[in-house]
Amino acid sequence: MTDLKAGDPALPAFPELIRVFARIGVLSFGGPAGQIALMHRELVDERGWIGEQDYLHALNFCHLLPGPEAQQLATYIGWKLHGLRGGLAAGALFVVPGALVMLALSALYMVAADVSWFSALFLGIKAAVLAIIVQALLRIAGRALQTGFKRALALLAFVALFAFNLPFPVVVLGAGLVGFLVAMRRPDLLAVQNEEGAMLPSRPALRPMLLTIAAWGIVWALPLVAIYATLGEGHVLWKIGTFFSQLAVVTFGGAYAVLAYMAQQAVQGFGWLSAGEMADGLGLAETTPGPLIMVTQFVGFLAAYRAPDPFSPWVAGLLGAGLTTWVTFAPCFLWIFTFAPWIDRLRHAQRLKGGLAAITASIVGVIANLSVWFALHVLFARVGTMASWGLHVPVPNWSSFDARAGGIAVLAAVLLFGLRRSVGMTLAVSALAGLVLGAV
Repeated sequence: MTDLKAGDPALPAFPELIRVFARIGVLSFGGPAGQIALMHRELVDERGWIGEQDYLHALNFCHLLPGPEAQQLATYIGWKLHGLRGGLAAGALFVVPGALVMLALSALYMVAADVSWFSALFLGIKAAVLAIIVQALLRIAGRALQTGFKRALALLAFVALFAFNLPFPVVVLGAGLVGFLVAMRRPDLLAVQNEEGAMLPSRPALRPMLLTIAAWGIVWALPLVAIYATLGEGHVLWKIGTFFSQLAVVTFGGAYAVLAYMAQQAVQGFGWLSAGEMADGLGLAETTPGPLIMVTQFVGFLAAYRAPDPFSPWVAGLLGAGLTTWVTFAPCFLWIFTFAPWIDRLRHAQRLKGGLAAITASIVGVIANLSVWFALHVLFARVGTMASWGLHVPVPNWSSFDARAGGIAVLAAVLLFGLRRSVGMTLAVSALAGLVLGAV
């Protein structure tokens, strides 16, 4: 990227940066694709704060990191424009509006979840989410699976998760190791371009990087240390903090990739919420600005609300939501501020790019597993498991099929794929359909 200096006409004043990124944070609906397009229009097309190629190069860099790529892209651009304070402002403003909306919706959900019209509303939203996830799957597959080897990796990842119930981190990191090794001999299998002839940028100093890691590691860990010291490792807040901290390290490929693993652990492992409530949370996250991974805040709120001692339910819910948001996004700042100075060197690391290309391919299989998981739990009231010979395959009770959810899912698919309506329009129409069918 081009370095901007003080006095450069392309460098915005800090108050203007605040204003523009606050606007982006409020308007960043539509998932990562819509958010990245919005930033491109605001920062590249309209203001020229960053060039086209520099923007794309920064976006590719953010795809290499765990966590929400759109929020990290905002943080990176803020860092390039105004250093540490610019990165903090841009990254925080991308998250805060959506976090506040999600907190309010989580509280409303707990108050009104048993009301008939509210349940009918979310029947429509959950059914629409099925079509939205399939749309994301097709979009990512079209971009990521350029070779037969990548398609094979995606298929193997799906089978490992769906049929054998292998842990998500094992599947993703295993794919990364395979890609790293394959790129040494056959980078063409992963569509990795060889840039050995290009000039290698100078190596950034290691000491500032290590200090950054230490500082942000402390920021990340502070709430967990306080919880451990005051409430102990048996408290739900400790479990929330440690689980979502682990999740922050393996969320390659965006929110959709990690949702199935998160849902499996939150629903079956910890028992914090039901599969239907998990689908409701994803529907809420689709309707709010900011990163889709904000659904983690919904999970944290419900988990703490339902095991509040020694707090009241509402105080515990607030603490759970705040802690989840902290441990989800503090690592994002750590990754950006640590590795941003290395971006120009990383683009020449062929084996690293091979590992990440393989991870991206496996993410397609992960999202396919998520699609099936949500379809089963939204369309059927009862889902069992066939366990034999090492297999753990979810099997629906066919007599429990919900025709209303199925019909709304078809309607949402027609709106998204046939009529090419926006995600917001699809969610609104599907929610209305849920209300109508609930009334009938």
